[in-house]
Amino acid sequence: MARVTERNRPEEKAFAPEYQGALGALSVNSSLTEVLAKGTAELRAAERSGDQVEMARCGLAVGEAYRRLGRVAEADAAWKASYRAARSARDTGAMAWALWSGGTLARQRGSLALAYRLLGLAAEMGERGGAVMARSYSLAGLAETGRIQGDYPAVAALHERLLDEARARGEARHTVWALEGIAQMHRNTGSYDRALALFEEAAETAGRADDRRGRAWALRGIADVVSVRDGDAERALSLLTEAESLCREMRLSSALAYNHKMRANVHYRAGQYALARDTYARALAEFREMDEARGTALSRLGLAKSLARLGRNPARTAVELASVRRALDLIGLRHARDMVDRAADELGVGPLPDAVRRTEEPSEAVG
Repeated sequence: MARVTERNRPEEKAFAPEYQGALGALSVNSSLTEVLAKGTAELRAAERSGDQVEMARCGLAVGEAYRRLGRVAEADAAWKASYRAARSARDTGAMAWALWSGGTLARQRGSLALAYRLLGLAAEMGERGGAVMARSYSLAGLAETGRIQGDYPAVAALHERLLDEARARGEARHTVWALEGIAQMHRNTGSYDRALALFEEAAETAGRADDRRGRAWALRGIADVVSVRDGDAERALSLLTEAESLCREMRLSSALAYNHKMRANVHYRAGQYALARDTYARALAEFREMDEARGTALSRLGLAKSLARLGRNPARTAVELASVRRALDLIGLRHARDMVDRAADELGVGPLPDAVRRTEEPSEAVG
């Protein structure tokens, strides 16, 4: 992985480029319930006036609010309606933003092939329409999808290029995103010191820019590293509590579920298996409610490991691990078989029943 370059210029206050038109005054920290309420009202007004451009813009914000709240059916309908309105208005930039939203939703739902297709189209359309931010966010989405799959050689350089571009524009929110993505790759390849430094820089940058969502994700990353590297469960849980308060303030359903899964990871690593079991179960319910396939599978894995440590019948554990492995394979995550097989070896329940071999893996695992 190449070295992250130095900052080119100070970051500005964070802003949300997906809030456009009549919603342009919304803050990056606006609660999602506020965004949804205002966005829906403005969308209805645009529909009454027949303003296709404004319908596309408001529909984008509505779709993103639904997505982040975990209401995936409504999010799917909203981004498609936004795209149709943008196409009717022949607004290429707005079409790019709608496709970005659709691609991000596809990744959230575990449809990675569709995510690649929609985000690739969004990046091309953003380039064609001169929509710089839509292009950058779409390329970031492609990079994140590859990182989630574990394809680090293919996306590390893109992460760092996007970091350079964000810093050159002084765009704090995207700077934080890129720092966190690069940090996650270092964490997953065992470079814990580097990962921690980058997560801490992301948290500091987000704090200066008043990007509460970015700070919540960065705190989660710091907690993960100090739990794995230092075995410091107390500090990790404290960081996650701070991050959880930010998630609740903004109604960030997906981020909150991942926060809970990380809390369960910390408990598991500390040998607190009953607490881990209960927290994985909570995260699993949250992920299932929002149809989040990757989070669901990883929570199932953690829950199976916790139950095994608490005395669950080994045969039942083996059956569950084999089912989780198939679920991860279906999503298209690299080395899912190896990750689950390591869990089976750790728990002494292998070998697992055979399944179709795939070559893909998630960006993080319990352990």
